Amino acid sequence: MNSAKQASHAEHVSAEVVVELESCATQDAHAVFSALRTSFSSDRAADDVPEEMAGPGATVWTTTFDVSELKATAEPRRLTAPVVVSLQGGYWAVDQLCKGLESAFAVHVLGMAAGDQEKEVELRLESR
Repeated sequence: MNSAKQASHAEHVSAEVVVELESCATQDAHAVFSALRTSFSSDRAADDVPEEMAGPGATVWTTTFDVSELKATAEPRRLTAPVVVSLQGGYWAVDQLCKGLESAFAVHVLGMAAGDQEKEVELRLESR
């Protein structure tokens, strides 16, 4: 591929990944999102802390991260229990976000669904 084609291709590759956490402790959701905000830009402010919602059903926290630029490597974070995380985005973007998680947590792939342009990955995160 020549450089003009590479530049054109890079413009069409989405760098956004939707991250979803469900049925975990509020402090664990905060640990995961703060680790990711250390590494990547987010659609949420740095002081936006997950809060438990009252009512029936599980609380789901969702945020979108732009992985086009690695800002810094996150330090290991403590979790009170393993956390299941769902990632959805383009192949390259999801892979970059997974690498970012590996600096802060022990990461185990639980499953993956692949599409034409995107993939969804389910991970279990544990304290290192």
